[in-house]
Amino acid sequence: MHDDNLDSDNPNNKADISTLPFSQACENNKQPILEVLQTELQGFNHVLEIGSGTGQHSVYFAPNLPEIRWQTSDVTGNHRHIIAWHTAYPAPNLYSPLTFDLAQDSVPVSSHLNSSDMVKPYDVIFTANTLHIISWALVERLIALAGDALPVDSKLIVYGPFNEHGKYTSEGNQRFDAMLRAGNPDSGIRDKEDIVSLANAHYLQLSKTYAMPANNQLLVFQKR
Repeated sequence: MHDDNLDSDNPNNKADISTLPFSQACENNKQPILEVLQTELQGFNHVLEIGSGTGQHSVYFAPNLPEIRWQTSDVTGNHRHIIAWHTAYPAPNLYSPLTFDLAQDSVPVSSHLNSSDMVKPYDVIFTANTLHIISWALVERLIALAGDALPVDSKLIVYGPFNEHGKYTSEGNQRFDAMLRAGNPDSGIRDKEDIVSLANAHYLQLSKTYAMPANNQLLVFQKR
């Protein structure tokens, strides 16, 4: 469960966040995720964030990763939330959300790219707290699209809760999973081994696993 305390040491404190759409989970985990990204994204250039949600992650990561172009994306209904955060906290390397509905769309390509970037436009795909929300069919589609869109040696980085060997890693995660499935039987915490097997089928190999706060993990896959 996401039960961290609110991060009070927030460099993005120049606007009243009470007026913006807000996710406590994003606020709790943004700094631990950033610390991993600052290591894992060295030498990379262009991130596609799938499922940008409120937009909180993007406005925190982009200014702290100034060498990275950070492209947000989500279903159209969430764009107003993302744009609200981008308006409050603009950054020169932060790009407005692209429409991306996993059920029907291919990986979106931004108009700010050069023509030479169009074949394989991203060298990193990042997604946080999505795999346990969407159906397994959409998990399969997300990873298949990532495997197809990413060039060799690029990365897929996934954050969220995962089961280990078919078992919950904490009682909190077990309760969280029950809550998810009560709201939507197609959702639920995924077994990490299933995600790794699926990724391998699309030439994405697990290169590192980071233990994260609140019984979450960050999985880094590399395209081979």
